[in-house]
Amino acid sequence: MGTFNKLKPVSFLTFSGSTNFKNIFHRYSTNKHKKYDIVVIGGGIVGSASARELVNRHPQLKIALVEKEDRFAYHQSGNNSGVIHAGIYYKPGTLKAKLCVRGLDLSYKYLDKKGIKYSKCGKLIVASDRSEVPRLLDLYDRGIKNGVKDLTLLDAKELREVEPNCKGVQALWSPHTGIVSWGEVTRSYVNDFEEKGGNSYLNFEVSKFTETDSADYPVMIINSKGDVVQAKYVLTCCGLHSDTIATLTGCPEEPKIIPFRGEYLYVKQNKSNIAKANIYPVPDPRFPFLGVHVTPRIDGRIIVGPNAILAFCKEGYRWSDFNSHELKEICGFSGFRKMAFKYAGFGLKEMIRSAIIPLQVMQIQKYIQNLTTADVERGPAGVRAQAMSKDGTLIEDFVFDTNPSSGAIGSRVLHCRNAPSPGATSSLAIAEMIADKMKEHFKF
Repeated sequence: MGTFNKLKPVSFLTFSGSTNFKNIFHRYSTNKHKKYDIVVIGGGIVGSASARELVNRHPQLKIALVEKEDRFAYHQSGNNSGVIHAGIYYKPGTLKAKLCVRGLDLSYKYLDKKGIKYSKCGKLIVASDRSEVPRLLDLYDRGIKNGVKDLTLLDAKELREVEPNCKGVQALWSPHTGIVSWGEVTRSYVNDFEEKGGNSYLNFEVSKFTETDSADYPVMIINSKGDVVQAKYVLTCCGLHSDTIATLTGCPEEPKIIPFRGEYLYVKQNKSNIAKANIYPVPDPRFPFLGVHVTPRIDGRIIVGPNAILAFCKEGYRWSDFNSHELKEICGFSGFRKMAFKYAGFGLKEMIRSAIIPLQVMQIQKYIQNLTTADVERGPAGVRAQAMSKDGTLIEDFVFDTNPSSGAIGSRVLHCRNAPSPGATSSLAIAEMIADKMKEHFKF
């Protein structure tokens, strides 16, 4: 297969907006290096895992992985808390629950095989008062039904034995919850993919799909610079931009991706012994997001967070990140307006906490009393791609989409429009599901 410079991608060709795409296809159709059986768009952890799974299953196929940034795992996959989740929270029998439990097992086997550093530091879900105990017991029941291994209920004394600095009336202990750098894992997936003959393209921001007159490679994928690849079949796993890419092939706007920024605090290194395990609250069903928690990281730092505030653009990692077009689209979406009205009080409090660090610390002091404002400093942030329906419902299940009515393009492109948390933990299991779905859908 053809070679491709990962840091400075080769430009296939450049053309003006008035160029006839079919003429371009005829002129360059003899170049076999630009034609692929499958092109996977999106170099996050789900796209990379899926490309790896596809090349493992179908080594005879030519497969490419394209990513718009200059490195893989640039966004969600490289900007998260790094937790390996056990599968406690999810409704028994759901796809999320099954994929998380299987994904955890596959992840640990993969990390061991590749020698990637991780830690099974465990997780405590802590009831801070008696009112939270019924919800904690419900989580325990869910976890048992989901097949979470060695899940244990702890009383207050047993909780202290696991985590001396943590207080609560009761807790769930999940010893197989761990931490890892999911960005490193993503890059390992890409290395596997390339070693099996796959081609990876960086700096390839897809801007258009068009149909060629080739029966074998009917989909032309064009990036923002005018570079081109051709494909028999396409899989998109575009995270924050999944709705935008889906609409390029005629799919509907919904589900819409609404970006929520999650900001973390670092615990200063002189307090690095404050916690050894993940410490999570019992989820409050009145609010749409999980809440602030304590997470040790594989780099040795401890983070507290995240909050959840609307980002002013899809890649809005700071308050100063602003895109008027994207913000107009967000605010113009009826689902977002309904959700914002429903949770107006929650959203306002989150914005205030973003500005005032002591208010963030107060949330975690319910569990760790001896953590003070002086012990923390501002840390990293990530942006969550929250899929949302027109009625304002947060979509927590997987969404796949095609548009066969739009001709060869729509019938040859499968969009993974939502791969919800815990997508990183579940990535290898999700990849299995996607590979099955592609084979069933495209019959290759």
